[in-house]
Amino acid sequence: MDPQMMQAFPNLDLQEMMFINEALKDATETQRKNFILAYQTRRKDPQTIMICTVIGLILVAGIQRFMLGQIGMGLLYFFTGGLCLVGTIVDIINYKSLTFDYNQKMIVESRIIAYSF
Repeated sequence: MDPQMMQAFPNLDLQEMMFINEALKDATETQRKNFILAYQTRRKDPQTIMICTVIGLILVAGIQRFMLGQIGMGLLYFFTGGLCLVGTIVDIINYKSLTFDYNQKMIVESRIIAYSF
């Protein structure tokens, strides 16, 4: 990964970095810059999602699902108390995979935006 990408996303994990590299393997320098601009605003940090999940366990269940764009699941968690806290506990355990799934979708969207200019 180039230094510009590492500077823009200092806390990338290996799996996400590999996915980005695969998505941008044939990108020009301009497309890479456009990708960085688009992805920076869309990317969610796994630690933020974990913190929101813990807050959801204590205060309002489903915050993390709303942040990840899963409105239906967020409403379900909200009205069922995080599926009686079981779903929220599972989300605390799986916060990295939930975030990576979301970020994968955002990488694809950001790539489409970057390649359209």
